[in-house]
Amino acid sequence: MTKPIPPLDLSWLLIESSAGTTHVGAMLLFKKPAGRAPIVREIVQAYRACVPAPPFNYVPELLGRGAPHFREVAHWDPNYHVGHLALPARASYDDLLRLVADLHEPQLDRNRPLFRCWVIDGVPGGRFAIYTKTHHSIIDGESGLKLLYAGLSTTGERTVPTPAFALGAPETAPHPPTPFTSRITDSIRATLTQVEALSQISVGALRKLFATIVRSHLEGSLPFGAQHAPTNAPLQIGRSFATLSLPLEEMHEVGRRLGATLNDVAVTVIDAGLHDYLRETGQAFAHPFIAMCPVSLRGGADTTIGTRVSAVFPRLGEPGASMRERIQQVVDSVAACKKELSRMSSEAALTYAAGLVALAGLGSSTHLDRVAHPACNLVISNVAGAEEVKYLNGARLLGIYPVSALAASIGLNATFASYHDSMDFGFVANAAALGNLPHLARCTRRAYGELRAAAGLQPSRPKSATV
Repeated sequence: MTKPIPPLDLSWLLIESSAGTTHVGAMLLFKKPAGRAPIVREIVQAYRACVPAPPFNYVPELLGRGAPHFREVAHWDPNYHVGHLALPARASYDDLLRLVADLHEPQLDRNRPLFRCWVIDGVPGGRFAIYTKTHHSIIDGESGLKLLYAGLSTTGERTVPTPAFALGAPETAPHPPTPFTSRITDSIRATLTQVEALSQISVGALRKLFATIVRSHLEGSLPFGAQHAPTNAPLQIGRSFATLSLPLEEMHEVGRRLGATLNDVAVTVIDAGLHDYLRETGQAFAHPFIAMCPVSLRGGADTTIGTRVSAVFPRLGEPGASMRERIQQVVDSVAACKKELSRMSSEAALTYAAGLVALAGLGSSTHLDRVAHPACNLVISNVAGAEEVKYLNGARLLGIYPVSALAASIGLNATFASYHDSMDFGFVANAAALGNLPHLARCTRRAYGELRAAAGLQPSRPKSATV
């Protein structure tokens, strides 16, 4: 059985390179229950006994007869797709981060189903981890995370639920046959959608050009309006990875006191933390960062196959801004971007995203982005989380940290998701440019403390460090 590859999903396959991989993943951290030595082996055996469901049994075929499509395969290698690793004795949490960075580094084999996972034992503190990665062409980060949560239980019973790759994702409902006149109408509508999206890109480019000439300050989305930052150094194969957990309810209170959303609070501390990190490593950046922030176009329960996201490109805070000034700058910029996006239909927003991804990929592959403005300086993404405490075979889930893609000369991705009482951040970077990501996570934690103080809150006891 075959399935056509939609344009945005196809773009993730076309722009990928060995240095700019386009798979997304997550690291799940668990606490072992007392007296359960074989718990990790039980999970590995249960996972290997499962069978991948669509889209986790898809293999892409881009060349040959017909349009690019996915082909379903009936056979898979359980030992290849479900790995079992253990950290050496006296290993540290940083050793786990380095291992996950190394596992995240290589491309997925396109001759096999486009996912892999590893169960990692020996994490200090009586813990173990699961790292999983899936190609962005078959599922986006938000729906992938929902499936990971669905593969866990809400009780501490000794059971291994069906994992995400065997649960699969529902396919988009097929359209019934339509009469000839309706097909003509649909064709016209699709053309108008493409024109709408291309107009958005073209008008945005003209606005930026005019603003540059007259030296005016633009608001709203600014794709390809960023200055070159250390995060835009040419991508190399190596990756670095770090995690951070912040108290969720306290972040909500900070936002309430400063007139900001939870997302604004997270974006602000990432922005401030990155400026501090670059300053402390001798790479100070004298301009505001332009971030790409994916925007999900899915409904609350939608986990269908493929990518359903668009994006906005807000300007973040000024380098020397105070924390109060910075969060207000972020609030205003993000609001202006979302207002622009709200004027577009969902299909136009998807086409807009596909066009931007294609342009960014073209700039990277031709090296034009080394002399022209890059698409943005970093990616900051907020994906849906879970309120309930989750378990796997009796082990409590402590945190779930996104491990996202780097592509098109954008060398830093900071993705965060809420889980129970914390906000969990996963930082992925081009190791050649940003090699010490645990320090970036510490700078972000410190920036959060400064923002909390600006909101008039007393320091709270942080969740046990994961950075």
